[in-house]
Order: sequence, then structure tokens, then C-alpha cells
Amino acid sequence: MALLPLYLLLFLGSDLATIVDPGPFIEAFVVLIVVPLTLALCTELLANRHRAGVVITRVMTALMVPLMAATLFTVVASQIPQVRDSLGTVARVLPVYVAFPVIMALVGRLATRAFGLDVPAGRALTFSGATRNSLVVLPLALALPEPYAIAAVVVVTQTLVELVAMIVYVRAIPHLQPHRRPAQSA
Repeated sequence: MALLPLYLLLFLGSDLATIVDPGPFIEAFVVLIVVPLTLALCTELLANRHRAGVVITRVMTALMVPLMAATLFTVVASQIPQVRDSLGTVARVLPVYVAFPVIMALVGRLATRAFGLDVPAGRALTFSGATRNSLVVLPLALALPEPYAIAAVVVVTQTLVELVAMIVYVRAIPHLQPHRRPAQSA
């Protein structure tokens, strides 16, 4: 997130100041990223000191998957017309998004061996390496001016590919990184 201004400058060039109005970016960043992260931190601190914080944490943990699914559904539904209008662009980026989790599965396996990680740590490394949390930058992509509206479509596409990849990972990663039985001494 800290490097986003630099990335925008690299991608948009010196015209960045005339193309992008910082107001919507700052608003999206504060409302959709800073406020939720601050609330999460406050909840964690509260959970360390009071029973109410523990209850809030348990409830939010139980609601995490349904809330994420609802968020994803809402975001995807809001972008369907743009995806339909941009199928050519989506088709061009799709191979990159599909290749990424395949490559990361192999990188995760190699890193697990190279660093001598145990199986749970290696699997966690592989899963976290393959997800790029594109929904975090979606509010910023949605804040881009009209000529760059395709960025939101590309981010939604990336999210959908990652979601499918994580479903595949649940089945595939245990085969790529199986539990090893200790060698039996003779």
C-alpha cells in the first residue's frame, strides 16, 4: 500500500497529477482500509483486556467467511457490466492470473524444502504466497477516473481467479507437500 503512489507514477507517468484526483483515493484509503484496520487493532487490544473483546473476536471470526462471500458477491455483481464490456482485456490478463498460482505452488514447495519448514508452515507459505489480497486495492481501483475504470475489472478478475485457485489448492497442496512419516529405525 505504501508503494502505490510510486506504482501509479510508474504506470501513469508524469501525467499522474493531471489524471488522478487524490481526493477519492484518500477517501477510499481511509474509509475502506485505515478504518477497518484500526477497528481490527482495537478489537484485538480489547480482546487482550476484556471478555467483550473476546466475544467480538469470536463473533467476527464466525462471520468472516459469510461476510467475505457477501462482499465478493456484491463487488463482482457491481462489475459484471464492465467485465462484459471488457472481455478482450480480461482475456489478455487471464493467463497471467492462472499461471501465478501454478508457479507459486512450485515456489512454495521449493521454499519449504530450502528453508526446512515443517508441513503446516510450508502449506501456509504456499497459500499466502498465492493470494495477493486484490480486494484491498479494489477501492483504490474504483477511485480511478473513467479512462482507467478497467483497473477495477482487472482486479475483480484477479480476485475470482484467486478464489478458484484457493479451492484447487485445498485439494492439490496436500499432494504437493504431503506429511512425511518419520523413518523407522531398524
